[in-house]
Amino acid sequence: MVTHLAAARERLAQVPDPEIPAVTLVDLGIVRDLRETASGVEVVLTPTYSGCPATELIADEVRAALAEFGDVTITLQRAPAWSTDWITPEGRQKLQQYGIVPPQCSAEQAIKVVPRLRCPRCDSGSTQQLSRFGSTACKSTWRCIECGEPFEYFKPI
Repeated sequence: MVTHLAAARERLAQVPDPEIPAVTLVDLGIVRDLRETASGVEVVLTPTYSGCPATELIADEVRAALAEFGDVTITLQRAPAWSTDWITPEGRQKLQQYGIVPPQCSAEQAIKVVPRLRCPRCDSGSTQQLSRFGSTACKSTWRCIECGEPFEYFKPI
């Protein structure tokens, strides 16, 4: 039985996202809950997309990180669906520092608002979207007109 659920939470907060290692699973809001069980812990995860190819890898990394706390059960909770609204303020800052512009509005506002993005490298507001889709479906590809550097935008969903 886990006697130090707080220690398990701290360990879980250190598990990086496999696709964006600058942020953790907790930063992205993928971790919904951590519960004590009779033989260990249960971690409730919500993948960023129902077909996310990293879901199995994420579960394996969570199991490995929490192995010292006993049996680790992973429960995938897909409803409600993950939203970029769940990214923590620290996660947003880490994304920006990594070169990915975090969502600039809530998922609800994204339906009505066209983003005006600032370059994460030179801070210029002179940017343009190159593609609605980036390296993953949750990102789009942009370019800074001032410095010429491409960057990704984590779309609000």
